[in-house]
Amino acid sequence: MPIGPQPPNRRGTADRPYSALNLRLALACFGVVACGGLALAASLADYGVAAVLLLILAVTAAVDVVVIQRRRAARRRQDSTKHSLFE
Repeated sequence: MPIGPQPPNRRGTADRPYSALNLRLALACFGVVACGGLALAASLADYGVAAVLLLILAVTAAVDVVVIQRRRAARRRQDSTKHSLFE
């Protein structure tokens, strides 16, 4: 799927976007911080398997942050209006 303002052939318009990217961004950032912190705590407590699994989740959330930021940038290029946090 190409990174763009909105996936092609999907429901949604410029007024009502397909995805609430700002909310997704907030949740992904929370996932990075929470899973990263828990991975560190699990590592210090010698729970190796849990630490690795939590680290994988943190990296996945970090990749999601990058994808979301690219889609937000594409949306800004397409539409120059300001977007609120809760759209």
